[in-house]
Formats: sequence, C-alpha cells, structure tokens
Amino acid sequence: MVADKGKENHQASDQHDVLKSTQTVIHLALDKLGYSQEVYELLKEPVRMLTVKIPVRMDDGKVKVFTGYRAQHNDAVGPTKGGIRFHPNVTEKEVKALSIWMSLKCGIVDLPYGGGKGGIICDPRDMSFRELERLSRGYVRAISQIVGPSKDIPAPDVFTNSQIMAWMMDEYSRIDEYNSPGFITGKPLVLGGSHGRETATAKGVTICIHEAAKKKGIKLKGARVVVQGFGNAGSFLAKFMHDAGAKVIGISDAYGGLHDKDGLDIDYLLDRRDSFGTVTKLFNNTITNEELLELDCDILVPAAIENQITEKNAHNIRASIVVEAANGPTTLEATKILTERGILLVPDVLASSGGVTVSYFEWVQNNQGYYWSEEEVEEKLEKILVSSFNNVYETSQSRRVDMRLAAYMVGVRKMAEACRFRGWI
Repeated sequence: MVADKGKENHQASDQHDVLKSTQTVIHLALDKLGYSQEVYELLKEPVRMLTVKIPVRMDDGKVKVFTGYRAQHNDAVGPTKGGIRFHPNVTEKEVKALSIWMSLKCGIVDLPYGGGKGGIICDPRDMSFRELERLSRGYVRAISQIVGPSKDIPAPDVFTNSQIMAWMMDEYSRIDEYNSPGFITGKPLVLGGSHGRETATAKGVTICIHEAAKKKGIKLKGARVVVQGFGNAGSFLAKFMHDAGAKVIGISDAYGGLHDKDGLDIDYLLDRRDSFGTVTKLFNNTITNEELLELDCDILVPAAIENQITEKNAHNIRASIVVEAANGPTTLEATKILTERGILLVPDVLASSGGVTVSYFEWVQNNQGYYWSEEEVEEKLEKILVSSFNNVYETSQSRRVDMRLAAYMVGVRKMAEACRFRGWI
C-alpha cells in the first residue's frame, strides 16, 4: 500500500509538472499517429537550450546579474518562434515546455515555424524604465548568435510589451548593422508592427469560443461567461464577450474575483484596472479564484496561470465549455474528468494560437515590406482559426480522443513529417 501511495503521489506531481505532462501527451499523440520511439526521443526536449548571464547596471550604480534562457524546440519546419517572458518564477523546465507548446501551436495553425521560448528571471514591477531597457538590450546581446529573422523570432509574453520588443529590435539591428524589423514581432506600428497584434490572442480565443458554442448549441448572446485573469488576454476577451452580447458574470486577477449574476460592467472595470491588470483591490465584496472557477456558467475561460483546474476541483466545474486562454491551466487528470462529464474543453495550444498567427502575419509583412489593414488581419486570422478548430474537433470525433490529445496529434504531425523528410529520423 505504501508503494502504491508513493506511485500515486509521483503521478500527481507529474500532472503538475508542465514539461512532464507535455511530454506525456506528445508521446500519446505520436503513438496514435503510428510514429516510432525515435521520433519521441527527438521531440520530447528542445534541440537547443541556451542559458545566459546578463549583467545590468542598476540605477543605484550596482551591477546585478540576471539569468536568462532561450529554448529552440525544433527547426525542421522552419525558424523557431516564441515569446520572451520577464517573471521572477521563470525556470528552465518551464521555458522548455513552453517552446514545445509553441511548436504544437504552429503545427495546429499550419505556420512555417518551429517553437521557441525565452525568459529572464526578474520582477519588472520592481525595475525602472531604464533598468528594463538595459536588461532587454543585454538579453539580445547574450542570445544574438542563435536568433534572427530566419533563425529564431522572439515576441512579447508575460510582463513584456511592444516597448521592450522595440529596444530588442534596435539592439539586434545595431549588432547586425542592418535594420531588421523581422527579427522580432509584437513591435510598435511605427517600427513595423502589425495591426491587431495586441488583441490577437484574445481574438483567437473569441473565435474558438464562437466555434465551440456552435458545437454545443449555445447562443453567445446572453451566454454566461467567467474569465479568470484580467491581464492582456483576459481583459480584451472579457470586452469582446461583452460586446458580443454575452453576460460576463465573473472576472478575477491575482488578488481575487468579482461576481455578478446579472453581468459585470466590463468597460468600467477596464477603465479602473492598473497596468498589471489588477482591479479587484478596489472592491470589498470579492470572491477567491477557486470560487470563481466553480461558478455556474456556460463558458469558463482560465486566462491566468497553469494548474488551476485539477483533479480536486474538476468535478465542481459547472460550465458547458472550458476554453484555455492561459498556458496549461488544466491538468491531464482534470482534462479526463471534464471530457467524461461532457464538458467541451478547448485546449491552450489551439485556443491561444491567435497570438503566434498574427506574429506570423507581422513577420510576413516585414519580409515583404507591405502592410495590411486591421480588417485584413482579422479576416485572415478568423479563416485560419476556424479551419484549425474544426480540424482539431473532427480529429477528436473521428479518433475518439479528447480535444487536447487531438490538438497534439494535429500539432505534432507536421513537425514529425518534416524531421522524417530531412532524414533526421
């Protein structure tokens, strides 16, 4: 019994280990597709992982050394692509897992990319504008040999924005001695950014919600929506849902949640939130994030952090549809429970692929020197996301697997085939 208990605890910890759980589903997907163990051995980890030390002179005159990472998962299809996050909890294992997810996203929406990801262990909330600039430029200098418009193209992620991308592009252009807007995406419009990039992730989630609602026979007008997280993706998403006629009955940030069964005033909350997406501290009658997830609603959107829906609370979820706007908010055991309960789960690698899709549009525009209107960007995004959603949904139905495994099967196939044609496996 003791040995069994130890095994159960080990399995539970694997559920919450983002890299191990990602590898588990990739292994399952490759097995379902009939690929050999050698393919899994190649794809289970990034082909390249760089750890760097970045010395930054702080405003007080002292030098602080930061640790940064850049993972390049697989470049068989094309250059790697993925965001850079500035966060105190960045780890090497997390960056590896996120680079794999980026590969899967690119495969799902059929982009000519592999996945990449970067991160720096820091807390930008405690840093000045100039300190952030020195850190951003220092990171680019440290990774400059392995990145570039045809090698690896960074983008914004947690706590990074268009200003940070602009500094990074400028630093790379200085090193390269050539103006290189295609080196990075998520830039300001005046430096070659794309219309629609800032709202792209939320737009992609919105398109997936529309498609999922059709499958479940739910009308979006009047539907009760709960959004966990009020940062970039969560706040734009709440606004899009509100504008579509849905009732956003709950939102939350790191400090708690707000609930109103008749619908919250989203425009008012957007006006009051601070630059880090927090607004609940202004209110007294808040609920916890745990309570928010278990609210009775039609559509639940976890748009905050990983491991929010687990085997402990999956039986208490009272939504018909769960759409993952965050990375890894639902564990594998919880995915199984939700699917068995008839809840349609739209996985993160599909739902949050709008960001990388519009990043691809930005890179294409940079390469050709011709820029599109916001309407063109949104039209192209919708066409790709609707097609990708239906591809994953039909794979799920025909193969009789959950939506997460179906998404991984769709996402990994292109990469595996590219490796095979190159003669790597």
